[in-house]
Amino acid sequence: MTPSPREPPPVLGGGTGRAFHADGGEPLHLRLARSALCPDGLTSPEAVEAWLAEARDGDRMTVRPAPLSELPGWNVDPRTGDLTHVSGAFFTVHGLAVEHRDAPVPRREQPIIDQPEIGILGLLVRAFDGVPHCLVQTKAEPGNVGGVQIAPTVQATRSNYTRVHRGRPVPYLEHFRTPSRGRLLVDVRQSEHGAWFLRKRNRNMVVETREDIELLPGFRWLTLHRLHRLLDRDDLVNMDLRSVLGCLPVAGPGAAAALAPTGGFQDALARSLDASPGLHADADLLHWITERRTRTDVRVHRVPLSGMAGWRHDGTTVTPEDGRSFEVAGVTVGTAGREVDDWSQPVVRPLGTSVAAFLVKRIDGVLHLLAQALAEPGCSDVLELAPTVQCVPHDLDGGPPQVRPPFLDDVLAAGPDRVRFAATLSEEGGRLYHARGRYLIVEAAPGDGGPDEGPEESPDFRWLTLRQFAALLPHSHYVNVQARSLLACLYSLPGR
Repeated sequence: MTPSPREPPPVLGGGTGRAFHADGGEPLHLRLARSALCPDGLTSPEAVEAWLAEARDGDRMTVRPAPLSELPGWNVDPRTGDLTHVSGAFFTVHGLAVEHRDAPVPRREQPIIDQPEIGILGLLVRAFDGVPHCLVQTKAEPGNVGGVQIAPTVQATRSNYTRVHRGRPVPYLEHFRTPSRGRLLVDVRQSEHGAWFLRKRNRNMVVETREDIELLPGFRWLTLHRLHRLLDRDDLVNMDLRSVLGCLPVAGPGAAAALAPTGGFQDALARSLDASPGLHADADLLHWITERRTRTDVRVHRVPLSGMAGWRHDGTTVTPEDGRSFEVAGVTVGTAGREVDDWSQPVVRPLGTSVAAFLVKRIDGVLHLLAQALAEPGCSDVLELAPTVQCVPHDLDGGPPQVRPPFLDDVLAAGPDRVRFAATLSEEGGRLYHARGRYLIVEAAPGDGGPDEGPEESPDFRWLTLRQFAALLPHSHYVNVQARSLLACLYSLPGR
C-alpha cells in the first residue's frame, strides 16, 4: 500500500517527518542553507553515534599485505613490470616520466594509477519538513584509516557498477543512472589526486528525490548541519563525500542573510557566498587560469614500471630509493556486505602525511581564499586551482630550499587565533592506503601587505571569493580534489 504524501514515510531512519518535493520556487542555495543551519532532523546526534558504533562493530574487513607478484587476479608484465587486472578492467599501475621545465625538479619518473573509466559519486537528497537531508552510508575501504567512514549514497567505479566482478548490485544506483526520475542538482566530472592518478575523473552527482526510499542497513538521512559537524572529526567523512559536498550549489544572492552571520569572520564568510564583488572580476580570473595553463609546459609519457629511475621494483613492492613520496604495494582484502566478499589489488601508500591549507583574508569585508594554479602530472588540462599550500612536508626534508612551497611555514606556525578549521582527513581509500592530509583554513597574518592585509599575490596565486569558486565548480578540471574538500570544510563554518 502506498502511503499518502501527508503521512510519514516508512523506515526512513532515525526519526519521522513529512517529505515533500515542491519548494515554492525557493532558490536551491537558500534551501541548502536551511539544511546547514538545522541542528535537528531525522537523525539525532545520539542516533548518529549509535549508527557509527554499529558500523564499526560490524566491520569485518581484513586487509593483509601481499607481494605484487602474487596478487590473485593481477598480472605483472614480464617486460615492463606494469600491473594489470586479468579482466582488462579496473585500473593499471605503470610508470610515468614527468617533464616540467619550470619545476624545482625539471624531470622525474614515478608510478601512476591509470584508471580511465568514470566512476559515480552520487548523493541522494530529500526534503523532510522542508529541510533537505542527504542519504549517506558507512563504508569500509581497504585503505581507510580506522576502517569505516561516511560515504555518499553511491560510490562506485564503472567496473563495480557494471559488475565486472559478478558481484552484488550497487544500492540506489538507479537514481543516478536514470536521474530524470528525480531533480538533478549537480552533475559534473571532477578529478582525483593528480599526483597519483593519471587523468582520473569521477562523475559527482546530486539528485533530489520525492520517492519513498527503503532505508537499507548502513544508510541514514542526515542534514547538512549534521554532516558539517562530522567533518571536524579525523578520518570520518571520506574524500568522495567531501568532493560532492564541495560541489553543492550553496552560493547566490541572499546567502548572507540566510546564513544569519554573527559578525566578524562569519559575516565575511557569508558575504563571500553572496553576490558581493571580489578583488578580481570573474573574466580576469578565467584569463589568469587560461594564461597559466598556456605558459606551463608539463609533458608526461609512459615508461615501464620496472625501469624507472630512482625506484626499485623487486616483485614485492615498488619503492623510492630516497625513502620519500610513496610506494606501490599489494594487499588481499576480505569483507562482507560489499559487492564481492574478497579480492586482491595493488595500492599506493604515501610515506608521509600531506598538508592542504587555504589562507583566507577579508577584503572589503568579504572573505577571499588564496588559490594556487598547481600543475600535477595527472591533470587532464595542465593544472587546476589548488589550496594555497598542498604538499607533503616529509618529502621536503633535506631537499633544496627552492622545493619548499610558499606559505608553508606560515601555515604550520599559525596560532589558534588564526586557525578557523583543522582536521586530519583520509584521502581516497579504494586505491590509496592510509593516505591522510592535515586540512587547514588559516586567516592570513596582519601586516603582510595586500589590499587589506595578508600575503600579496604572485603569478601562480590569486584571491577568489567563495562565490567565484562556486561558479567554477559546475565545470570540469578547474578545482582540484583537495580544494573541493576544503570548500566543504569552509561551508561547515556558518552556524557554529
